[in-house]
Amino acid sequence: MHVTMVKKRLRDGSDCRKCAEATEYLQARGLWNRIDEILWAVEDEPESPGMVLGTRLGVDRAPFFVVRDANGESVYRSVLQLVRDRFGQGVAAQDVARHVDPDDVGGI
Repeated sequence: MHVTMVKKRLRDGSDCRKCAEATEYLQARGLWNRIDEILWAVEDEPESPGMVLGTRLGVDRAPFFVVRDANGESVYRSVLQLVRDRFGQGVAAQDVARHVDPDDVGGI
């Protein structure tokens, strides 16, 4: 299994807030080493690797994850779904509630 994480880099060079939160979540759970590759979707750079991949897959928000395995390619738009479905770990209800962002509007 190969896991790619697509993160958004803002104009000022920082990670988007949700990308930083997803990274922190994976690190806190001891799962960061399960991410094989990071691609950057750079704001205002449609040719950046993460933007190109997002366009190809029809994903317009970061972070997202692409898992490639013997069954093909799967897209996960949620770090919690990735952790539950691919890393075989439970996700607490409080984590689910914490990752709901009503202000999450716009694309990558």
